[in-house]
Amino acid sequence: MTRRSVNPPPTGMLYDRLHFSQATRVGDTIWVSGQVGIDVSTMTPADGMDAQARLAFEGVRAALEAGGAGLQDIVELTTFHTDLRGDMDAFSRVKDEYIAAPYPSWTAVGVEQLALPELLVEIRAVAVVGCGDHVDGS
Repeated sequence: MTRRSVNPPPTGMLYDRLHFSQATRVGDTIWVSGQVGIDVSTMTPADGMDAQARLAFEGVRAALEAGGAGLQDIVELTTFHTDLRGDMDAFSRVKDEYIAAPYPSWTAVGVEQLALPELLVEIRAVAVVGCGDHVDGS
């Protein structure tokens, strides 16, 4: 079995500069690195939870698609929040725009800080390619 780094354009500079892949695929499993609410074209954080969550989910989507999967293939979601209780309603509304039933496992963790002081949320995911096409919602 081979391991493949997944770095969709324009994230290659992050691989070169910070030495990590946006995702790693081994077999049919893809591990997506933590995605944050930064506009990768300007490298600036978005303003507010809604905007940051959307950018982070778009980063998850891009990494999965570059690896041959989609959001429907996510089996585990882990989110890190600097204001877990205060931002959960807003985050959950955005999450529901991207993640449909049957829902994956999800762990939400409150943290003191993320990579930049302006960041509010970080999202990582594990997906199994093609499993979203064959689901049991029970």
